[in-house]
Parts: sequence; C-alpha cells; structure tokens
Amino acid sequence: MSYTVGFSPEATGHLEELRDYITSRSSPEVADGYIEDILSLCESLTDFPFRGTQRDDIRPGIRTLGFRRRVVIAFRINEKSHQIEVLGAFYGGRDLPAMLD
Repeated sequence: MSYTVGFSPEATGHLEELRDYITSRSSPEVADGYIEDILSLCESLTDFPFRGTQRDDIRPGIRTLGFRRRVVIAFRINEKSHQIEVLGAFYGGRDLPAMLD
C-alpha cells in the first residue's frame, strides 16, 4: 500500500524561504525548478517511505534525506495511517535539532 505525503506549515514556510533565496541569487525560473525537484523527491517517498537516515538522536521517529548536498529534508512516517509528514527542508548547514524543536 502506498503512503501519502503531507507538508507541515513549517516545511511549507521553509520551501517558500528557499524559493525567495534562490530567486534573489538567480531567477524565479531557477528557484521554481529547484523547489519542484524537492517536491518531486518528497512525493517519491510514497513508494519508498523508509529511505534516508533514521535520526532518533534529533527526535524519535525522524528520518532525513539529502537533496543535492545542500538541502536536508526531515520527515516522519505514520505506519498505521500510511502517511508521511515532511517537517522541514533545511538549506546549507542549519542546526537541524534546533530547527525541529
């Protein structure tokens, strides 16, 4: 059975901030493409939800997945409801444990 993917309000905010940052450094088209690729990666978790690294050191049940060596996507899996919640998309060396508290 496939899982469904949802995004927390914080994750949505992170993606909007990242889009704004990339737009300021490059162009809206580049930013939109980058964000679309992140969203595609997140949606691909529907078929392989246990990808990435288990990060119980941050918080029990958290998994992380890298994207292009610059973004870390944090998510958790609810096996009973077959849902994946993306908790955040953290760009470049941010303090992940502090950001998830």
